[in-house]
Amino acid sequence: MSEDEHAKRGIDLERPNAARVYDYMIGGRLNYAVDRMFADQILGVLPNAQHMALTNRAWLRRAARFGAEQGIRQFLDIGSGMPTVGHVHEVVQAVDPASRVVYVDNEPIAVAHSEIVLENNDNAAMVQADAEYADEVLEHPTTEAMIDFSEPVMVIMAAFVHFIPDSRDPAGLIGRYRDVLAPGSYLALSSGTWEGQGEETQRSVALYEKSGTPLTLRSPDELSALVKGFEILPPGVVFTPEWRPDEPLEDPPERSGGLALVARKI
Repeated sequence: MSEDEHAKRGIDLERPNAARVYDYMIGGRLNYAVDRMFADQILGVLPNAQHMALTNRAWLRRAARFGAEQGIRQFLDIGSGMPTVGHVHEVVQAVDPASRVVYVDNEPIAVAHSEIVLENNDNAAMVQADAEYADEVLEHPTTEAMIDFSEPVMVIMAAFVHFIPDSRDPAGLIGRYRDVLAPGSYLALSSGTWEGQGEETQRSVALYEKSGTPLTLRSPDELSALVKGFEILPPGVVFTPEWRPDEPLEDPPERSGGLALVARKI
């Protein structure tokens, strides 16, 4: 793709992009040299970063499957990033092929690739929007066509809120999505945390400060405070590997560097 084509698509190759860095960390191919260089810098100060990304991804799959097993057939994946193997539509449509999934991201590469991956899937679609502006997402024609908010929905915010500082009111943003959900809907949320982390995490956060996508890591109490109006389900706010694991844990859970919860709208 030429520089002009990149510009037309709104792809900034001067700075690393969080979605593309994450894609590189989990073994994807939808990234550029600037993203790989930044990811390698992160791995240089935080060798555990790839493990963190992979455990978050595994949690995402378990949470989506849990929603489908509870009877949810509509999923709204906020800040979804790249649709890699084992993404939400694959997980939930394995339970029920009629399950509908709307992915939301503002990264042009994620959107362009999603449109290709989902081309023959009538029950999954991509919305290009800034998820911090909830109305852009909720009132988008694709969302309105795919999601019936009078019925329960699972909203997924995997590794999303740690890119929203307190000054931008993440609780208010989550509340805006909550308000349109029918009772019995679910919220699945994960975030980076300082809990159980060392100086390596501090150094990696300092690198993100320079990237244009700074991180705000939060404690279990801080994450709980973001989800008012929801009932947090067992096992509560825990490290991502501890959330309903499929197998006994082999690594210390704090090595994941992330917390997760699934909550039900009251």
